[in-house]
Amino acid sequence: MIVELGHYSLVLALALSLALAAVPAWGARTRDAALMSVARPAAFAMFGFVALAFAALTAAYVGSDFSVLNVVQNSHSAKPLAYKISGVWSNHEGSMLLWVLILAIFAALVAWRGAAMPVRLLAYVLSVQGAIAAAFLLFILITSNPFARVLPAPFEGQGLNPILQDPGLAIHPPLLYLGYVGFSIAFSFAIGALLEGRIDAVWARFVRPWTLLAWMFLTLGIAMGSYWAYYELGWGGWWFWDPVENASLMPWIAGTALLHSTVVMEKRDSLKVWTILLSILAFSLSLIGTFLVRSGVLTSVHAFASDPSRGVFILSILVFFIGGALTLFAWRAPMLRQGGLFAPISREGALVLNNLFLAASCSAVLIGTLYPLALEALTGAKISVGPPFFEATVLPLATPLLLLVPVGQSLAWKRGDLAGVAQRLSATFAIAVAGTIAVFAFTRGGPVAAPLGVGLGFWLILGSATEVITRSRRAGASVATVLRRAAGLPRSAWGTALAHAGMGVTVIGISATAWGVERIATLKPGDGLDVGPYRVALEAVVPRNGPDYRETAALLSVRRDGAPVGVLEPGKRIFAGRTMPTSEAGLLTVGLGQVYASVAEIEPDGRVGVRLYWKPWVLLIWLGAVVMAAGGGLSLADRRARVGAPVRRAAPAALPAE
Repeated sequence: MIVELGHYSLVLALALSLALAAVPAWGARTRDAALMSVARPAAFAMFGFVALAFAALTAAYVGSDFSVLNVVQNSHSAKPLAYKISGVWSNHEGSMLLWVLILAIFAALVAWRGAAMPVRLLAYVLSVQGAIAAAFLLFILITSNPFARVLPAPFEGQGLNPILQDPGLAIHPPLLYLGYVGFSIAFSFAIGALLEGRIDAVWARFVRPWTLLAWMFLTLGIAMGSYWAYYELGWGGWWFWDPVENASLMPWIAGTALLHSTVVMEKRDSLKVWTILLSILAFSLSLIGTFLVRSGVLTSVHAFASDPSRGVFILSILVFFIGGALTLFAWRAPMLRQGGLFAPISREGALVLNNLFLAASCSAVLIGTLYPLALEALTGAKISVGPPFFEATVLPLATPLLLLVPVGQSLAWKRGDLAGVAQRLSATFAIAVAGTIAVFAFTRGGPVAAPLGVGLGFWLILGSATEVITRSRRAGASVATVLRRAAGLPRSAWGTALAHAGMGVTVIGISATAWGVERIATLKPGDGLDVGPYRVALEAVVPRNGPDYRETAALLSVRRDGAPVGVLEPGKRIFAGRTMPTSEAGLLTVGLGQVYASVAEIEPDGRVGVRLYWKPWVLLIWLGAVVMAAGGGLSLADRRARVGAPVRRAAPAALPAE
């Protein structure tokens, strides 16, 4: 009964989404207040029914209802409760239901926070959200029904894919989807503004918090996915430029550019056309990522679907929304009125340069990701575009961009003093150079670029600190006064500094991977192997049982200069319901670095094939991402983001009224 209730709730949600897509939009076009007033209750009701459907599927998983095909294929009665719940979205059908649930949540939040918005804009925004929800609800009901029954019901399920039965997988998809789907709000605002015929700084003030929220979640989602792949897949790397990894990176880059362009639009009422385009592209790239993962065109540990009919359906959705949005943009954008002017040497000019570098980087990733797929579709030829291509194209664009960040954030609005900024940053630059020289002096091996990368990270961190100090310090002011002024700075200023510093932390962590050490050997009990400054010895091979798996673990002791440091316990697991063995890496954190071990084969005589790594400072890669997201959260807590946009006395008509 609960399963049928969930299925029926999806049907009702589809009907409501169609009503939400059509009625408020027609009301906005005809300026009918009664029709426009339908938008908010319809958004709340759509969310309620989608949430009910998701709760019904969750109940089927928790209760091990093996009359539901989706539960049979992805769950097992012996699976821990946490993984029964995460199993809901660890498959194609459930993950798409989660996608729509998050879309409905964002639509409901916009409706809840929309009281201060212009009525027509709110109607258009929620109508676009309704149209997107309708398309994906149709996709679920027609091709990916999570409530399909199987008769007769089997006694036991097949269990979740073992490599997905992990805490990281329980967290990664929801975070990633919150980022992906969060950009739908910016997309809806862009379409709404084009349809309404007005775009100004007030619009930018409304759209920026939603963009910032999506960017925060996507940052955390990418970081969590990277760390999960790092320790779960046993390969020891943190990023492989996999097409599915790139699918999440592209909207993140576009979203970063959008955040910076909305700042210019809010401050100077400029970059209107570019900001609208970025709003469309950020969500369009999220849709492309959904297509890559769900269409079956990629074979990846991240990809779930393999049914071509699903790919055709998602491709149709992609063509409709992206093609329609770009067509509307091409029609309406030339009518946009130009905003305020600014000098090339200014903070606005620096943000424009920032956007150019980010757009070029995103284009390089897009070409490298889609070109092999397009070539295979057109000619049948298969090629592989791997890390060398992306490192040769993206890194040369990212490096000058990061070098310019402290300079750009120190420039004044409208017209900046480059000589004055250089003077203020001279001490910061000198300290960063000194740090780079120290890294050169105290490290051995690795490419020359590694210390330079660490120095670049220092430059970003110190530049952020310099910006806060400069804004807080006044000539002759006491320390107490400076601290009081610093505490009184807007939270957005602190958030910006923290986010830029977080990027510096990540850059240091990435650069430090050049000094990592890798060793591969076959050990028998008592044998040892040196990896970096540590001695790793195989103590024993032991069998043990988990809640729904059997494991053979290698116990490895780790010592430094003869003193014990810790123990690594990598192993091989076989899960109930699945015969595929999986590897579990062993991690020992020492400061900001990690000793990493994975096992290849465990022989009957006790010999073990092991792969060992020493990774100095590797945790900075993900710590920096957390700091960046925290900076976004601090900016989101700024009073201007909480209270919404001010009402302008005379909003300029940017486009001719309909």
